[in-house]
Amino acid sequence: MTEVLRRGRASLALSFFAQGVAFALLVTRIPAIQNRYGVSDALLPVFLAAVPILAGVGSVATERLVKRIPPSRLLCWSQPVVLLALLGVGAGDRLAVLGFALALFGLAVGALDASMNMLGVSLQRAYGRSIMLSFHAVYSLGGILGASLAWVGAHWHLALWVSYLPVVLVLLPAVVVGSRWYVDGKGDEAEAERGVASETGEGGRGQGVVFKALLPLCLVMTFAYIGDSTVSNWSAKYLQDVLGSSEQLATVPYNVYMVTTLLGRALGDLGVRRFGAVAVVRLGALVAAAGFAVVAVAPGAWAGMGGFTLVGLGLCVLVPQTFAAAGRLFPGASDAAVARLNVFNYVGFLIGSPLVGALGDAWSYRGAMAVPMVLVLVTFVYARSFAPQPDRYGGGHERPRTADVGRGSNGV
Repeated sequence: MTEVLRRGRASLALSFFAQGVAFALLVTRIPAIQNRYGVSDALLPVFLAAVPILAGVGSVATERLVKRIPPSRLLCWSQPVVLLALLGVGAGDRLAVLGFALALFGLAVGALDASMNMLGVSLQRAYGRSIMLSFHAVYSLGGILGASLAWVGAHWHLALWVSYLPVVLVLLPAVVVGSRWYVDGKGDEAEAERGVASETGEGGRGQGVVFKALLPLCLVMTFAYIGDSTVSNWSAKYLQDVLGSSEQLATVPYNVYMVTTLLGRALGDLGVRRFGAVAVVRLGALVAAAGFAVVAVAPGAWAGMGGFTLVGLGLCVLVPQTFAAAGRLFPGASDAAVARLNVFNYVGFLIGSPLVGALGDAWSYRGAMAVPMVLVLVTFVYARSFAPQPDRYGGGHERPRTADVGRGSNGV
């Protein structure tokens, strides 16, 4: 393993961490943002929906841009834009400023999420073993830190810009310096793969992604984020209104969910290396579905928290492995496959919360929890899409790239 790859992995992990912090700081301070700008309850869903919609636009644009620009370069500019847009949300005082900052945040997040996972897929192939879950574990760690900092800001009644400015001042120079060592995965073997892919009709970078083949992974991504948004948006309300917990206890499930997500992802790569991606995905789907089932029938708050804990342990492996599977499925067009798959991250986020809320109001919240349970179980059926693809150079397994696969964004 070369020093280039080790530096590339560390710098990309820092990028995932910074994104986890920034996103958590935004979503956990939504009530404060609403109060600062005087956003009405009727208008707030419009602003909230605009961010994932624009992020989807940014991801689609990234698919086209990577035909001409390396993903590392897109990540170099998109991450500072996300951090500055976050600061803009906290520092503005007019509704137009909020709209502009959130629009900029959404577009940049789409490019950031897509390019980060492109580089992660490329590095995993270079390493020749599963490492994608480790990147998403660092993202979860950043989310926990961001949520904790948001709690501090809310507890001490700090202005938004006071909460955001120190974080931006620390993370912005760190990610700019770290971007020097991003690795794009453009070595000789990568070029050979693109050549073989062209001969077989799969095309090169940004070309040849057959949507019919990618569709099972798109559905898994959507279902995973429906489950994730169910926990993030409804766990507190469910515990308090349905299971009769106190207001303080109702804040615990999401924190526990984040911690178990971190633990599951930290250990998940070892499971993939030992048992294979298909087995890990199937186990994750079963555990997450069991967690939703426990939540739906829980007699009290503590049982409900146990269910949400199981959901975190199960769901945490699905998204990283879905990105990795897309890279294996289209080795000659992994960047385009990842960008297209990333759109369904936002589709699931947009569908999940309104779907559970509508079913809860029209029927019951216990019954509504059965919907993500069933959707996650469907992932079990699609798990075969996570199997290693046959080696086009001969042999029965995917061949990892050589160590000398990349150059950094500055020509490392």
